[in-house]
Amino acid sequence: MTNLRWGLIGASTIAAEHMIAAIRANGGEVTAVMSANPARAADYARRHAIARATSSLDDLVGGGDVDAVYISTTNELHRDQFFAAAHAGKHVLCEKPLALTLADARAMVAEAKARGLVMGTNHHLRNAATHRAMREAIKQGRIGRPLFARVFHAVYLPPHLQGWRIAKPQAGGGVVLDITVHDADTLRFVLDDEPVSVSAMTSQGGMGAGALEDGAMGVIRFRSGLLAQFHDAFTTRYATTGFEVHGEEGSLIGRDCMTQAPKGEVLLRSAKGEELLPLAHESLYARSVRLFQEAVAGRGEPAATGEDGVKSLSVALSALEAARTHRETAIEI
Repeated sequence: MTNLRWGLIGASTIAAEHMIAAIRANGGEVTAVMSANPARAADYARRHAIARATSSLDDLVGGGDVDAVYISTTNELHRDQFFAAAHAGKHVLCEKPLALTLADARAMVAEAKARGLVMGTNHHLRNAATHRAMREAIKQGRIGRPLFARVFHAVYLPPHLQGWRIAKPQAGGGVVLDITVHDADTLRFVLDDEPVSVSAMTSQGGMGAGALEDGAMGVIRFRSGLLAQFHDAFTTRYATTGFEVHGEEGSLIGRDCMTQAPKGEVLLRSAKGEELLPLAHESLYARSVRLFQEAVAGRGEPAATGEDGVKSLSVALSALEAARTHRETAIEI
């Protein structure tokens, strides 16, 4: 089976803007949507031509019209919603971070394995043509041994997405669990390397409420010895994003690539001169759904597995601890 019937857990903006279209582009069907607010669920279903709306999690996962679920609720709800879906025998594609603790995220992965279910983490950036081209260029030895990397992922969080991300620490808000977690996954994917420790500082630029950070900078030390710098923010209206890897024999410079849109470019700079890498852009989310559905059919794995989600969460939690203690902090692998 590749054309899955999907239930949406969360009547979210990301599902409306990206995932519903991605599911339908891959021949899947969105059959049901759940929101804790019955009126919101009904309105969302009407606006997006979804047959069934419910405010009951058990009703959604218990329906015979759902093969897989996509979880895009606030972060603190992911764990319990995942277990409800898994107990009902549904495959799960979950937004990052998987949970608020490593223990919970690991338990989720273990549950999926025990039940023979496909579990994916919706780390969309590893589906970008830019990052896939950079990964391949590194594997081909085109920049020699990678020494350093830099990620520029400081953006402006628009008003319609602010809400809990900047106001509710108990929901897993803040820039580190929202953006740094993506940096961690993209770095792991592009470099094909594992992080071992992190140093970080966080800041408040006027958007985050209370003690919630809306900016972060840090350095991640990788197993190979490579150092990776990251800069993340919700508050920079005019910044551009980028991803760079600098090796002994060349540099890869990705521009405008830490984004949900299929765009950006990658420049290879070496003794031979400068070369723009050829890219075949496609929807990051459509690729994510396609690989997830292929995995359900027994062909390959999701673009980012549950294990990948655990590892990116581990980096983010360690970054928060490093910022709190002002010390380089080990990352649990």
